[in-house]
Amino acid sequence: MTQQRNTHRWRAGWLALVLAGAASGPAAAQSAQGRVSPQTPADTALTLQKGEFLAGEWAADSGVTLDLLDAAGRHVRRLSDAERPAGGLMLVAPEDGRYTLRAQGQGAYRWAVAERVPLSAQRAPAPVIESARLAALARALAQGGGTEDFWREIAASGTPLIEPVDATHDRVTFLWRGAQRNVRLFGSPSSDHAQLARLAGSDVWYRSFVLPRSARLSYRLAPDVPELPASDTARRRAILATAQADPYNPKAYPARGVDAFQHSSILELADAPPQPWVAPRPGVAAGTVEVKALASKILGNTRDIHLYRPAGWRADAPGNHVLVLFDAGPYLSRVPTPTILDNMIAEGVIPPTAALLISNPTADSRSAELPPNPDFADFLARELMPWARAQGIAAPAARTVIGGSSYGGLASAYAAFRHPEVFGNVLSQSGSYWWGQPGEEDQWLSRQYAAAGKLPVRFYLVAGRFEMGRGGQPGIVESNRRLRDVLTAKGYRVSHQEVNGGHDYLSWRGTLSDGLIDLIGTEPAARRPAP
Repeated sequence: MTQQRNTHRWRAGWLALVLAGAASGPAAAQSAQGRVSPQTPADTALTLQKGEFLAGEWAADSGVTLDLLDAAGRHVRRLSDAERPAGGLMLVAPEDGRYTLRAQGQGAYRWAVAERVPLSAQRAPAPVIESARLAALARALAQGGGTEDFWREIAASGTPLIEPVDATHDRVTFLWRGAQRNVRLFGSPSSDHAQLARLAGSDVWYRSFVLPRSARLSYRLAPDVPELPASDTARRRAILATAQADPYNPKAYPARGVDAFQHSSILELADAPPQPWVAPRPGVAAGTVEVKALASKILGNTRDIHLYRPAGWRADAPGNHVLVLFDAGPYLSRVPTPTILDNMIAEGVIPPTAALLISNPTADSRSAELPPNPDFADFLARELMPWARAQGIAAPAARTVIGGSSYGGLASAYAAFRHPEVFGNVLSQSGSYWWGQPGEEDQWLSRQYAAAGKLPVRFYLVAGRFEMGRGGQPGIVESNRRLRDVLTAKGYRVSHQEVNGGHDYLSWRGTLSDGLIDLIGTEPAARRPAP
């Protein structure tokens, strides 16, 4: 019965295919069917042009083969497949001439060619121009117009080009003028260095995305990225040679540098969430930042620790809190942590909170220390925190937050896993929970939390929706969701947030305050779940 149903389905599909090809004209459609025996093969003549593309379908009993022969009867290629009874027929003619499609063996066969495309007609479809403004420009160029008026308009309005799609989404088109070979987008919303397209041979390069109107991201554009005879990694990193700020976008991040290669450009759509704490406020007393070197016996290295104390800090005050952050450099510049804490403490949304911002001692130490490393976690708990207490910065675990971004988020969750008696709150921004021990399955830390008993730790996890994985591999978004699910199943108090941003300090400077309010905000204790 199954074989009969398959036969009926194939006959129906084959008939539809032949009829569709016939509707295209006799030059396109050709078919044959019948039965063959070893003494009586069935030949059908085909006249083909070099490079001509043919597509259709075939079916044959297991004892029948379908072969393409040249004018001299020599085998060119087999079109059937001994492992299955039917399939697609697809080929490109190697040369001009007469060919024979031969069915031979013992049994029934059918084949149909529904499409024939000569080499001269094989052209990729013109790219769809989604932006209405660029579509209008393309029409003007087709009529002999130029791009000068367009670029004057862009210089006045700024980039990216933003056009509404619906009530909650905009079409955002990134633009570059005058590259010769290629232009790539470095940063969100693409995690794969999206290629810009050239508009009709003009000096306009473009790439459009439909984004939620709450999106916020930083980006750079890279014109004429060199194509290197090197590894995939080296070729991917070559984008850094030309990546620079968008010359038509006046918004710079973190601040305009000495040249266009020293900063990024900002895209903030109309409904991007406010970041109310990042700018200094008149009348708010600034805390102090002191830098001290700390030598570690456990790690055998020395690093700078930046100690932030808010205005009026008293080391013995009963309600003191402590924030520990990795990657001190960007968390003092791209994320203005002292200013954020000054404003939040002055407003009363978090209690008095000192901070320890940890520097990386060498260029290589970050990737060695921040992914789960027992020695580094022990350094934090057994050397850094006792040393900080001697500097007048201390709080019990329930009032200590450890946090960071990317590997820093991963390190925070691991430090709390290994030393919950010291770190009772985890503030993780785009944590790299995809990470796995060498030679092991990915998402190692989620499996450790799943296997262990519940610890007295609270979590705030945030990730950007533009941080999805690629090629079937879990990315930041997917691995954060998995950790959230593991923690929730174990009974942890966990807050999980996803924002319309990427792997980006511009986003993290806003979610740092979100995490602090969530973990140590000054709402009444009775309304805050216990760990």
